Amino acid sequence: MRDFFKNLFASFFALILFSGIGFALLMVVVMAAGSSNKPTVATKTVVVMNLDGSLVEQVTDPNPGEALGAALNGAGSRRFALSTLLEGLETAAGDERVAAIYLTGNLQGGGPAQLRELRQALVKFAAKKPLVAWNLNYGRGDYYLASAANQLLLHPFGIVQANGFAAEPMFYGGAFKKYGIEVQVTRVGKFKSAVEPYILDRMSAENREQIQTLLNDLWSEWKGSVGESRKLDTAALQSIADEKGMLVGEEAKASKLVDRLATMDELLDHLKELAGKQAKDKDFPQIELEAYHAAAFTAKTSGDRIAVVHAEGEIVDGEGGSQQVGGDRVARELRRLRMDDTVKAVVLRVNSPGGSAQASEVIQREVILTKAKKPVVISMSHLAASGGYWISAYGSRVLAEPSTITGSIGVFGLLPNVQKLAAEHGITWDSVQTAKLSNPQSLARPKSTEELARIQAVVDGIYDSFLDKVAEGRKLKRDAVKEIAQGRVWSGQTALKLGLVDELGGLQDAVKVAAKLANLTDYSVKGPDREPDGFLKALVKGLTQGKPKRVVKSGPVDQLKAEMLRQVEVLEGLNDPRGAYARMPFELGLK
Repeated sequence: MRDFFKNLFASFFALILFSGIGFALLMVVVMAAGSSNKPTVATKTVVVMNLDGSLVEQVTDPNPGEALGAALNGAGSRRFALSTLLEGLETAAGDERVAAIYLTGNLQGGGPAQLRELRQALVKFAAKKPLVAWNLNYGRGDYYLASAANQLLLHPFGIVQANGFAAEPMFYGGAFKKYGIEVQVTRVGKFKSAVEPYILDRMSAENREQIQTLLNDLWSEWKGSVGESRKLDTAALQSIADEKGMLVGEEAKASKLVDRLATMDELLDHLKELAGKQAKDKDFPQIELEAYHAAAFTAKTSGDRIAVVHAEGEIVDGEGGSQQVGGDRVARELRRLRMDDTVKAVVLRVNSPGGSAQASEVIQREVILTKAKKPVVISMSHLAASGGYWISAYGSRVLAEPSTITGSIGVFGLLPNVQKLAAEHGITWDSVQTAKLSNPQSLARPKSTEELARIQAVVDGIYDSFLDKVAEGRKLKRDAVKEIAQGRVWSGQTALKLGLVDELGGLQDAVKVAAKLANLTDYSVKGPDREPDGFLKALVKGLTQGKPKRVVKSGPVDQLKAEMLRQVEVLEGLNDPRGAYARMPFELGLK
């Protein structure tokens, strides 16, 4: 027995020692990676813009649990902050050391409005210097960006996707019915179809109408932008989409979608030439865009300040997660900036489908109070719908891209119960309560008539308040707001005509508007505050950072899995204390 414990403790000690050594070695690697010297930019450098990953408004550090899970599972993808790419492109255009930009990669995330803003920056660069785009395959979004290039190349065995937009929502109503899950709903607005996936097996006529209208607007913008750069009329692009959709190498060249076909070695020879090298040279000066941004971009710190606050993700009650808009957290940031006299204006960058009505109200209140002291300009990104519009309505000035998805002024409540499902497995509940409305959130039974009536009254009241706020904030007649509300989404270009936004433009345009409203000529732009990297943050970054890997388009099974997981995430984010939500009426998965 004594030998047993002796061996046990020896093994335990060895395990601790091994773990400690392993952890120490890991930290050495992490700290070494984080302490690398600042990159330099050589003469006639080619800046490599590899977009294998996701486009987001800001790159937030994952919590340690998320980072460890991603590292162990090999999951996660590289993320690019839109502002970093825009700043890098603008700097490179005026940098004599930069000979050209090489654009490649396949984006897996990023909405049409974000892509448009990035594309405009590419167009501006291409007007000054060579922009070379090359890919093995171009998805629709990738090609939209690449079409801005002076020289658009495709691998001879590659493809170009130019087949228009499609939305294919998933419906669970039949499955819920089959397995004994009942969902009762309360809503206001005939277009407020966020509840439809849980109660129907197909789109309602109203939902189909709004999705079709929105997709038509997005597709028109895609054809217009691509056609202008490629010198093709929109009718020709529509014919390509209708008759072929996906074009292989020679077809893409014949249709003038690409300039020429080139293999990787042929591409490299061309890039060497741009960098002043010869084909026989083994290498040429090159640097990734993000590294170039770190080396060359210098944020101005003098003068008065304009602060940029990001509201990206589902709007939830409380602090929220790393990819959510926590009502308390964003409101606190606005409050801090309101009381900071060195900040002369605020730009609220919104990329949100909405969510908790209460959290939206908490944020909106701070927008109103801040606006009373200094300009608050709203910059709408891909999404600023429902709750995302709620927090935008009182902006001093509201800007959106033509392809921004906005509006969706409506409210709903989602009331599921699993009584039938549980009963089939021998699970039952009993209840004791002191009033008829003691337990309206129960999952054990359907809601009573009295409970439904009360919840509907709450939803109706929030909707009326929403209409009042939009009318007041946008200086519109309430009847006019009611007419364009009903939970319906609009594109940014249509929202401009309806008076829901003031002008079209991106984040950089919003900053200029904020400066004009605050009468500023000498100013700096202040992004979100970041804590200095400590021991734990260095470990997290060490687990998540790495060189970009070519993104392979996921197969149909993976797409189905991702869509189902996304729906679960949406349901998990429904944490409004009153169970009332101002959220986009559908998940627009563009295919």
